[in-house]
Amino acid sequence: MASQIVTIKVLERLKARYGDLYTEKNVAISGIHTHAGPGGYLQYVTYIVTSLGFVRQSFDVLVDGIEQTIIQAHQSLRPGSVYVNKGDLLDVGVNRSPSSYLNNPEAERSRYKYNVDKEMTLLKFVDTQLGPIGSFNWFATHGTSMSRTNSLISGDNKGAAARFMEDWFENGQKVSSKIPRRVSTIVSDLNTNHSRLLDIAASYKSSKGQFLDAKVRVRKASKRTFVSAFCQSNCGDVSPNTLGAFCIDTGLPCDFNHSTCNGKNELCYGRGPGYPDEFESTRIIGEKQFKMAVGLFNKATEKLQGKVGYQHAYVDFSNLQVTVPKAGGGGSETVKTCPAAMGFGFAAGTTDGPGAFDFKQGDDKGNAFWRLVRNVLRTPGPEQVQCQKPKPILLDTGEMKTPYDWA
Repeated sequence: MASQIVTIKVLERLKARYGDLYTEKNVAISGIHTHAGPGGYLQYVTYIVTSLGFVRQSFDVLVDGIEQTIIQAHQSLRPGSVYVNKGDLLDVGVNRSPSSYLNNPEAERSRYKYNVDKEMTLLKFVDTQLGPIGSFNWFATHGTSMSRTNSLISGDNKGAAARFMEDWFENGQKVSSKIPRRVSTIVSDLNTNHSRLLDIAASYKSSKGQFLDAKVRVRKASKRTFVSAFCQSNCGDVSPNTLGAFCIDTGLPCDFNHSTCNGKNELCYGRGPGYPDEFESTRIIGEKQFKMAVGLFNKATEKLQGKVGYQHAYVDFSNLQVTVPKAGGGGSETVKTCPAAMGFGFAAGTTDGPGAFDFKQGDDKGNAFWRLVRNVLRTPGPEQVQCQKPKPILLDTGEMKTPYDWA
């Protein structure tokens, strides 16, 4: 995911180099979201608990890499054209909370063919003299083909798709019947050492930022290089684990409403198309996105015209007045938002990464024990409790400031 503090530092460096050319108004840094990325580079307590705090190496390598790619792009600006194309891609994402989706009004659900967004939008970049030089596409599916048992850094299915497409272009734009899996040189001969690779992926421990020697490697622009980006769109509850969620103890489907197995969320996991092989699931989901992107790329004929527009605003969502229809019908009313808070259902996680203990998705009651634990950190006030209803507050993150902001 993207980080505000990373963006701030990148903008500081760009200002020192280019003045006011690049600012927060026209620089957007977006993450694809993966459960297999480095941690410790965000500035809020909630997001760096699992990395045991801020990890300077993670932060520096991200800032350095983003800065260098922007510099490289700036130095290689050339006249060209941008084309756009769209199309539906099926069998790559499913709704991991279908019971929640069914709580939406029938009139709203009837407007859509599917319960998740299936549309991929692609931009094709063509240099006036050199021809195609890259493509960006946006499609909604989580980068969670690799589960939390994997401890190696991975771009997951989005990263795989990007690599496939760049290789496709460099190799003469030929799509093979089956794309081989690409793995690092940690283990040679994947076919005979597959179990060894899985063992290594599950055994690596976090360095907690103590021993990493972070270096940034940016591709040289001495020759034309095709750049492909598989960006994230409205991924919400879209999971790449398309076989559905099953209990790891019984093999039966998880409870439909709460994603539990005999009342326990820890046993409910989504299965990808390559189950039980996460590497294969990553390859399959990545390959499907890649092939869809190639089809859109080859048929992109609608040329974008005019100047590039951008908008940016700072909004305090903790104190925002919103006009909404009255619950009982008949007119509207103005309500006010409040500071952020995480509910009991949040701690249950999702089928792409279940939580722990006895939390359940969709919990609108909470329990006394975890309220006692919560109150040790901060007890939410009556106004906050009322504002967050019907969600019971587990962590009042928006009002927690020690040792610094939690959210």
